[in-house]
Amino acid sequence: QVQLVESGGGLVQAGGSLRLSCTASGSIFSDMGWYRQAPGKQRELVASIKIGGSTNYSDSAKGRFTISRDNTLNTVYLQMTSLKPEDTAVYYCNAKSWPAKRDYWGQGTQVTVSS
Repeated sequence: QVQLVESGGGLVQAGGSLRLSCTASGSIFSDMGWYRQAPGKQRELVASIKIGGSTNYSDSAKGRFTISRDNTLNTVYLQMTSLKPEDTAVYYCNAKSWPAKRDYWGQGTQVTVSS
């Protein structure tokens, strides 16, 4: 049974930093990443990382956020710096299983950036 457990959200002032963690279990995961959904908006990709280490960032995340993973722990991290109020959202961990290529989601963690 696949499980994704997230941690690290919270309330931070603009300009501050947070680190999100997500540990996945129950499969091998080729791709892992973070999405976010703000109130009234669609869920959007923030960053993703393949098992080999190649990364992909949204334009809003480039230069401020860093995604990394520890394959031995099946854990993906999102280090967020220079946070802005518009980064406020529920952040969801995503993992794609291998070889089935099925998507799994975490429960979501709230990130709130105050101005």
